[in-house]
Amino acid sequence: MKTVLKNARIVDPSSSFFQQKVDVEITNGTITQIAPSIAGDANINLVELDNLHLSQGWFDSSVSLGEPGFEDRETIFNGLHVAAKSGFTAIALQPNTFPVLDNQAQIQLVKNKAQAQATALHPIGAFTKDSLGKDMAELFDMKNAGAIAFGDYAKNIDNANILKIGMQYLQDFDGLLLLFCQDPHLKGQGIANEGMHATRLGLKGIPNLAEDIQVARALFIAEYSGGKIHIPTLSSAKSVQLIKEAKAKGIRVSCSVAVHQLILNDSCLEQFDSRFKLSPPLRSEADRLALIEGVLNGSIDCITSDHNPIDIEHKNVEFDLAKDGTIGLETAFAALQTVLPLPVILEKLTAGKNIFGLASSPIEVGARAELTMFNPEGEWVFGKEHILSKSKNSAFIGHAMKGTVYGIINQGIMHI
Repeated sequence: MKTVLKNARIVDPSSSFFQQKVDVEITNGTITQIAPSIAGDANINLVELDNLHLSQGWFDSSVSLGEPGFEDRETIFNGLHVAAKSGFTAIALQPNTFPVLDNQAQIQLVKNKAQAQATALHPIGAFTKDSLGKDMAELFDMKNAGAIAFGDYAKNIDNANILKIGMQYLQDFDGLLLLFCQDPHLKGQGIANEGMHATRLGLKGIPNLAEDIQVARALFIAEYSGGKIHIPTLSSAKSVQLIKEAKAKGIRVSCSVAVHQLILNDSCLEQFDSRFKLSPPLRSEADRLALIEGVLNGSIDCITSDHNPIDIEHKNVEFDLAKDGTIGLETAFAALQTVLPLPVILEKLTAGKNIFGLASSPIEVGARAELTMFNPEGEWVFGKEHILSKSKNSAFIGHAMKGTVYGIINQGIMHI
């Protein structure tokens, strides 16, 4: 059956229909007609949504789901449902499962579990075996099985030689290495940003230096090896500056920032609420503003939700004992609209496809229908009742939001 989206404003700068209000006809997963008005009949599924906007499908470069091993936190099936309802036509799945996604069999397992879903799942393979930072995993085999990049989620690689060898090896098949940057020795027993709030509350601090020094090291090794790296979830102003300078030198580096780092700062610590215990930690207001500037000037390539479901037993405990992480798929778009212009948000939610080697699909006749449907207007407050994830550890409960995501059309499936 054909589907016609009525009165949709196209917000895809690469489309010849950019900023036009049109009807869009989709047949068997392909855009077959775009016109000011398309007549309906008994064989057409008409979709009419208030103030409908259409963009290219969004991509989230850092999503944790738990399965296999931590299905109590989240399953692949429900996680992809959440992603689709949140506007993401594709996600990169982090390897922090049990067992870790460090071989081709594990990559194939999660891909098989994601079949016949509107949101495409693209696994990130672990860079080292069991993500222990000692021996490189089966990178080429995982690439052939469908891994789009490699990295040990939220873990710093201490051994610089492994990084050098890994970057050199990955060039043989244009592989992308993700490097979480936080020096474990400078972090020590720290649980919050080193600053005024942590000091007053008696919380052990994590200095910006813990990130900055590892970002600088990663850039030096990438320059030496010629490797291609992606530094995820930046949190400090200095890191943004280092990457900006590295790009100017021609170093092959890209980076991302998590939504919560653009919205929140370490003043949230005053609540002693473990929902705000994150890695990297929420930084100062000056860092937050620097991150926003980095997004606006292009130093930061893309934005991720860094969605990380944590079960209640590991989150609803004392702040220093709680696991790091927040869910973020449900709130990504509406939260970003409170601090960034819509064109910038759409750019940063789609730019990751090119970085991770995924095809983009412009909104044109004959193109594959990979669309995100949303209404950018309307203000509301996010509450527990809006959470779709199995885990409820959202740092955005009680926060103002703007705009609503209707869902997606992708892989021949409409999910609204």
